[in-house]
Amino acid sequence: MQPENIYSNWKKDIILFMSGQAVSLFGSAVVEFALVWHITLVTKSGVMMTIGTLCVFLPRLIISLFAGVWADRHNRKLLVIFSDAGIAFFTLLLAIAFLSGYQEFWLIFVILGIRSIGTGMQTPAVSAIIPQIVPSNKLMRVNGINGSLQSAIMLLAPAVSGILIAVMPLGAIFFIDVSTAIIGIVILLFIKIKPYEKAQQEQKTGYYDELKAGLVYAKSNIFIKEMLILYTFYFFLITPAAFLSQVAVVRSYGEDVWRLTALEIAFSGGMTLGGAFVARLGGFKNNINVIAISCFIIGLTNGLLAVHDFYFFITMMVVMGIAGAFFYSIETTLFQEKVEPDMQGRIFSLLQIVATAVMPLGMFVFGPLGDLIKIEIIFAVSGILLVILSIYIFFNKKLQEAAKNS
Repeated sequence: MQPENIYSNWKKDIILFMSGQAVSLFGSAVVEFALVWHITLVTKSGVMMTIGTLCVFLPRLIISLFAGVWADRHNRKLLVIFSDAGIAFFTLLLAIAFLSGYQEFWLIFVILGIRSIGTGMQTPAVSAIIPQIVPSNKLMRVNGINGSLQSAIMLLAPAVSGILIAVMPLGAIFFIDVSTAIIGIVILLFIKIKPYEKAQQEQKTGYYDELKAGLVYAKSNIFIKEMLILYTFYFFLITPAAFLSQVAVVRSYGEDVWRLTALEIAFSGGMTLGGAFVARLGGFKNNINVIAISCFIIGLTNGLLAVHDFYFFITMMVVMGIAGAFFYSIETTLFQEKVEPDMQGRIFSLLQIVATAVMPLGMFVFGPLGDLIKIEIIFAVSGILLVILSIYIFFNKKLQEAAKNS
C-alpha cells in the first residue's frame, strides 16, 4: 500500500492526466477515422479494409506480450510520453509524404501498424498510472469519469473527421494528431508521478522471466483467473453487436447515412451517460453483482436487437452502451484495486491481449455466419449466451469471495 501523502494533490494530478490523455486520444481518433474512411472511399475493397484492420489489431496484440513487462519495469510516465512521441513522429512522416504527393497504401498500412504498436505500449501503462495518482476509494468515480470522457471523444471524433475530410487535404489532417500528442506530452510533463519502487531498482531478471512471472501470478490468483475467463467470453459474445450492427441496419432499414450516424451516436452516447452515472454513484456494495447485472442487461438488449424496428434498435444500443460503461468502469477499478502495483502493467496487458485477440476471432466466426443466416438470429443467440454468462458471474462463489478477499 502506498502512503497517503502521495495523494495530497491527486485531484489536480488526475485532472491534468485525464485532460492530456483526452486531447491525445481525440487527435488519434480523428486521424484513424480519416485513414479508415480514405481506404474505404478510394479502394471500395473488402480485402484492403481487412489488411487495414489487421494492421490495427495484429501489432498491438504482439507488442502487448512485452508492454506489460515494460510498464512494470520502467517509469510508466516516460513510457506514455515516448509512446505518444513515437506515434506523433511517424504520423508526421506520413503527413509530409501525403502533402508531397506520395500516397501509396503500403505506407498507410505501415504507419497504421506503427501507431498500433505505440497504442499497445501505452495502454497498460496508462491504466497502471491511475492508481498511482488516485486514492483507492476514489478509483470508481475516476474510472467512471474517464470512461465517460473517452466515450464522448469517440462520439465527437467521427463527426469532426468527416467535416475535415470534406474541407482539407488528408495530409493536413494528420498534423492534428501531431499537435494533440505534443499537447498531451507537455501536460504530462507537469504532473509529478513518483516511480514506484520496482522501477527505481536495478532489474536482475530478464524480460522472459518477468513475463512468465506475470502469467504465473494471473494463473495462481483466483480473482484474476476467473475475471480473465469471463472477460474472454464477454468480448467474444459482444462481437456481433460491435461489428455487425452496421450491416444489420443497412440490410434491414436502408443505406441512409443518417441511420449509421444515429447508430454510432446511440452507443457512444450510452457509454457517455453510463460513465457519468458511475462517476455520480462513486461505488457499489458488491461490484461483482453489478458486473453480472450489467452483463445481463447487455445480453438482453443484444437479443432484443432482433426486433424489427429501427428506433427500438437505436434505443437498445443506448441502453447497451450505458450497461457497457458500468461493466468497463467496475472491471477496471477491480483490477486496479486487487492487483499488486508491480504486476498491474502485465495484468492490464493480458486484458489488452484478450480484447485485441478475441474480437477479431469473433469476426472470423460471426462475419461469415452473418452471410449465411439472418444477423438478427446471431444477435438473439449471442444475447441469450450473455444472459447465461451473467448468471454464471452472479452465482460464481469463487469469484465473489476472491473479489472480497484478494
